[in-house]
Amino acid sequence: QVHLVESGGGSVQAGGSLRLACAAPEVVYGSSCMGWFRQRPGKEREGVAKFYTGGGSTTYYADSVKGRFTISQDNAKNTLYLQMNSLKPEDTAVYYCAARARRSCTAPFSPQYFDLWGQGTQVTVSS
Repeated sequence: QVHLVESGGGSVQAGGSLRLACAAPEVVYGSSCMGWFRQRPGKEREGVAKFYTGGGSTTYYADSVKGRFTISQDNAKNTLYLQMNSLKPEDTAVYYCAARARRSCTAPFSPQYFDLWGQGTQVTVSS
């Protein structure tokens, strides 16, 4: 069964930083749209950032995280990272890695368009 494996997360104070990692099988990692969603308490799951691992396209960031969050990749490890800086209490959520296996990022950035998911990791930011 193909799945994504997340790591990272935890608890920090406002203004702090955390990094999430998402490891994918090689068959998924190459030329796939991969991204991060989050689900805040009482809210629907929302897209945070997405990135096409095959290159040649711009990384997308939600307005709420633009300038603070950055996606990066380690192709040798088939791993995508989400560096989160200047964290705010409203960033508190369960964060999920997701992938559209072997497909582009042109579809709407909505959970129903992603077919592979990580297990989720809690990020808690205290004020």
